[in-house]
Amino acid sequence: MKRESKRTGVFTRRALLVGGVQIAALGVLAAKLYQVQVVEGAKYSTLADTNRISARLIAPPRGRLLDRTGVPVAGNNTNWRALLIAEQTSDVGATLDAFARIVTLADHERARIERELRRHRRFIPVTVREFLSWEDMAAIEVNAPELPGILIDVGTTREYPYGASLAHVVGYVAPPSESDMGEEPMLALPGIRVGRAGVEKFHDLNLRGKAGAIQLEVNAVGRVIRELERQEGTQGDDVTLTLDAVLQQQVLSHLGDESASAVVMDARNGEVLAMATNPSFDPSVFNSGVSQTQWLEWTRNRRAPLINKAAAGLYAPGSTFKMVVALAGMEARAITPWDKINCPGFLDLGDSRVHCWSKGGHGMLDLHGGLKNSCDVYFYEVARRTGMDHIAAMANRFGLGVKLDIELPGARKGFVPTRNWRIAQGHPWNIGDTIVHGIGQGYLQLTPMSLATMACRLATGRAVQPHLTRAINGVVQRGSRAEDWPSMGLSEKELHAVRDGMWAVVNEEHGTAPIAKLLIPGVQMAGKTGSTQVRRVSREAREHGFKSEDMPWEYRPHALFVAFAPYENPKYALAVVVEHGNAGAATAAPIARDIMTDVLNRDPAAHSDTPQRVAEGKGA
Repeated sequence: MKRESKRTGVFTRRALLVGGVQIAALGVLAAKLYQVQVVEGAKYSTLADTNRISARLIAPPRGRLLDRTGVPVAGNNTNWRALLIAEQTSDVGATLDAFARIVTLADHERARIERELRRHRRFIPVTVREFLSWEDMAAIEVNAPELPGILIDVGTTREYPYGASLAHVVGYVAPPSESDMGEEPMLALPGIRVGRAGVEKFHDLNLRGKAGAIQLEVNAVGRVIRELERQEGTQGDDVTLTLDAVLQQQVLSHLGDESASAVVMDARNGEVLAMATNPSFDPSVFNSGVSQTQWLEWTRNRRAPLINKAAAGLYAPGSTFKMVVALAGMEARAITPWDKINCPGFLDLGDSRVHCWSKGGHGMLDLHGGLKNSCDVYFYEVARRTGMDHIAAMANRFGLGVKLDIELPGARKGFVPTRNWRIAQGHPWNIGDTIVHGIGQGYLQLTPMSLATMACRLATGRAVQPHLTRAINGVVQRGSRAEDWPSMGLSEKELHAVRDGMWAVVNEEHGTAPIAKLLIPGVQMAGKTGSTQVRRVSREAREHGFKSEDMPWEYRPHALFVAFAPYENPKYALAVVVEHGNAGAATAAPIARDIMTDVLNRDPAAHSDTPQRVAEGKGA
């Protein structure tokens, strides 16, 4: 009995132990269930929804670029594209064959489609063809029963109403690269584009906008069941430019077939009204992809259609630089406007002789006569007396050889040398170098944009900066008023002496550019010609009457002209550069006259769609 009682006691203790463990386990389970279902129920409900609901971004419409009158120069247009969902067709190859009978598919397109089909799951749409015409889209819809798996999707594409006319300034967009996508997830969305050149690139972040979102219910493998919620994206900002699209076309028409560029600015505030480069290209081609044939055609063209010559083309300024040399000489007290310098047609420097463009010389000249006749000997002597460092410092003050605040990626600042620069290259600077730079040759390399800026500053005496942005989303940017730009601190008397010489070039008898005289009653233009060699002409050839017109096109001198008008109250300034155009007076001056005539008749500064709000914090 004792043994039986002992076994019963052991069993009872074991039963209690097992029961206790079971109760404890059930208690822990109950506590965990309470934690999961009550305390953290909302959290796990959200996680469940996350697995069930797929949130995807929607590409926003890109902001527009508008000219100063509110006319779109870059906008968006409907883009019909054909997509293929492989799981909705039993024979992908047959579907693509049927599609190709309606809309031609090149071999590389077919290969790309098949590559993407292998990469993605069968229920994920693959783009078959973008940029379908209305006729193609309609034909696909009519033949839908024969095209299982094909569906039409609607997106947007970038549109450039003015095409090649504004290509170099407006720029273009293209699909984002893999490195772009790593910086911004939105860029991985179908149909998204990023700015690759011009204002499109500079204002890319403003123009992109903010992505929208769509919530889709999906099953375990990610197949879409239904759309739950949609929030459209926010369109990018509209950017209003200083450009006048109509004036731009007029300027290009005056350039004709020349390989040339021209810049027109509001002299009072630096607004760029036109910036034309010829030849040009169609910017819309980059949106859909440039073919190898087209790319080779552009790159092999010796007139370089892809380069924005107005902002990135570098040229010796020639005689258009003489106003800077004169002002440097007067500020350094090396000359006065009334000092006379004799020009016998040459200047001797030791054993060397440099020539004036006029073989017979100009005789005794003061500053007025030196500019009017564009006398090389006069400016040789002014440069010799002044020194290169003074000339370079004055050039920088006029926006030459320094970075300008222009909203164009790739714009170049040009180059103005100094004695120290030359010495740092391991070569001495001698008086001959200074002499040559006195007439705008030597190492000088400037852009048409910087020459137009120089003309603005000569006309007004203010340190205006060229700029292309007028307003962003209706908010006017600072710099659109003359008072936003400070005085250059130059003597008004000396500035007047230089302006007077420029006036004589065009309007006085025996000036170098009478062809540039305006035919508008009561309005006069001041200007300066320039012609710069790109290949040295020997003394023997010059003495035997050699003419640059006899040289191959690429060896002929460049032709330049800078100007401002009206003379009494300057409003507009311009610069024209004709590559290998020979003489500035014969080639560039008449183009400048016709451009300025159109500018004054149109008066773009007085006719603008001007927003009212002014941005703070941006100025001169």
